[in-house]
Amino acid sequence: MATLNRWTPIEEALSLRDAMSRLFEDSFVAPASIGGRVSNLGVEMNVYENEHGFAVEASVPGLKPEDLDITLQDNVLTVSGEFREEKPTEGATVHRVERRFGRFSRSVALPTMVKSDQVSASLENGILRLEIPKAEEVKPRKISIQAGNQAQLTGEKTREVGK
Repeated sequence: MATLNRWTPIEEALSLRDAMSRLFEDSFVAPASIGGRVSNLGVEMNVYENEHGFAVEASVPGLKPEDLDITLQDNVLTVSGEFREEKPTEGATVHRVERRFGRFSRSVALPTMVKSDQVSASLENGILRLEIPKAEEVKPRKISIQAGNQAQLTGEKTREVGK
């Protein structure tokens, strides 16, 4: 005996929608490889902030300090450089090339004014670390409040309300 299944167009429409979403994400959001080479040369960055400044960590595996260029202008931090292509040994058959190579540039706008002349940078184990101090005018300041009796005892003028 044959089993009959009820046709539900909603389920088919949802599966088509899911397929289109996956196609869009695979094609535009996270491009795979083009011609055997990865086309996305972005550099992953983490930006942290505290009361004194910003800390930036960027993944730049395999690069040396001379391969990088770091600029800070108008509160926009730019890290650029080049991943160089490594040639396979002679006589080797290449089956897959996934490591990226080529020029890259990544810019991040910092939300407050910083001291661009006091930035420090270090590179260790493929992680670029930057310490960027905030400008003095944007750092939080502790403002002390004096009680009414203490203000009079220190000789400071006080203003009475209503006069």
